[in-house]
Amino acid sequence: MICLKVADKDGKNITVAHGETEVYLALNHEYQEGDTIILETEAGAHHIWLQVDDALGKSMVYTTGWVTYHVPFGEKKICYSPKAFSGKKHLISARIAWPFEITAYRNLAVNVNDQHEDANCYPHASANIETRDESVFIARNTIDGMTANGCHGEWPYGSWGVVSEEDCKMKLDFGRSVCADRIVLYTRADFPHDSWWTSVKVTFSDGSDLKLNMEKSSGAQMFSFEPKKIKWLELCELEKADDASPFPALMQIEVYGFDETENEKM
Repeated sequence: MICLKVADKDGKNITVAHGETEVYLALNHEYQEGDTIILETEAGAHHIWLQVDDALGKSMVYTTGWVTYHVPFGEKKICYSPKAFSGKKHLISARIAWPFEITAYRNLAVNVNDQHEDANCYPHASANIETRDESVFIARNTIDGMTANGCHGEWPYGSWGVVSEEDCKMKLDFGRSVCADRIVLYTRADFPHDSWWTSVKVTFSDGSDLKLNMEKSSGAQMFSFEPKKIKWLELCELEKADDASPFPALMQIEVYGFDETENEKM
């Protein structure tokens, strides 16, 4: 059994829908500040196709408890499409994933539903430094599926921005064990406003690490490696290019593999 709710700032339910394995809410409501979208599931962890707004689309997420999504307003909303969470008609949906979807080789990093705060919904991106704590520069932008990188700032150009801060780190937490063998990075390429990194170190939860040599590029930079069973990875030791710009930034990270635990069960 799964349940979707929309609640107001006082926790009062605006609308509720239930389903066995699939549920949707066709909502006629203009969001108010403080509104939340709540996904309730039975105890345990679940792979679920979740869509909190039809303008964002859906992602397969791994939930470890109930998920509370805070509808964004003001500055926190400008990293989303202007169509998202706007108007009076919204379509919210959730569906438990099929086993063949879970075990498929895919991008394990994408989550259009990720929030700045950890919310029992994985994958989840976080960082120790985010430029001015502005929504257009926070880590969650790197797993929203948006690879447009020719500019910076408001949607569709949200990125993880760090200026020239040292010791910057970004963590990608999968919430469970996965098997990965490929990383794809898109750096922001608003040249000459932007700089870029010449190398990045990736550390993995299994204790291993990998140095990635980067280029000045607007395209995807792909790195393959021997399959690793990991629960998280972290980008660190980011070496900025020797140029005048103080603004290197990461637009998107993709991590390809499959759910190692689920494959063992098959």
